[in-house]
Amino acid sequence: MSLDWQAAWLAVIEHPLFAVGLTMAAFQLAMAAYERTRWIFLQPVLASMVLVIGVLLLCGISYDQYRRDAWLLSILLGPATVALAVPLFLNLRRIRELFGPILLTLLIAGPVATVLGVGLAWWFGASELMLATLAPKSVTSPIAMLVAEEIGGVAALAAVFVLVTGVMGAIIGPALMNWMKVESPAARGITLGLTSHAVGTAQALQEGEECGAFAAVAMSLMGVMTAVLLPLAVSLVR
Repeated sequence: MSLDWQAAWLAVIEHPLFAVGLTMAAFQLAMAAYERTRWIFLQPVLASMVLVIGVLLLCGISYDQYRRDAWLLSILLGPATVALAVPLFLNLRRIRELFGPILLTLLIAGPVATVLGVGLAWWFGASELMLATLAPKSVTSPIAMLVAEEIGGVAALAAVFVLVTGVMGAIIGPALMNWMKVESPAARGITLGLTSHAVGTAQALQEGEECGAFAAVAMSLMGVMTAVLLPLAVSLVR
């Protein structure tokens, strides 16, 4: 590569908008591939993450540089979360009708999901530190990191568990519900939002507006319940 081309290439990959463009392009490609094939392992979040990591490695760009250049996308996470109020508002009547079953499902399935995950890790011999880190895996990263740190876990590792939980739930969840003949948008949305938080909610929105609305409700309530009750439960056990 000549010096002129090398300088031009470095100017492109070091430009702050390169990280933003790379992220958006990777997600659009992953979304198009998933829509065309419906192959579960091409789940957009997972596939786009692999594409971005591959490009960063090929270009020799560090994660610190990528995170610094992609700050604009981080800022937009707030408005994107607030935008979930739109499907909630449009399906408010339906949510009110089913609020009792939603709350009952949350009170039963939420603790069961947490206990099963921690119990399985304990059965495989995980340390107390790892168990505390794994416990809040079914809520969004900001809540999970705070809760994990409060109960004696590792916040950074908790974020990794949250990502893995969300991606795996978005991949396996729809296929499993299809196999079990779960067709109700409300039931599918609650399941995805409760177990797979934001990634599951994004998957639910792809299935439909009503499904996405119920996923947003389940995700929000699960986050509140985990933040309030999990530290209390841990303190009682200890």
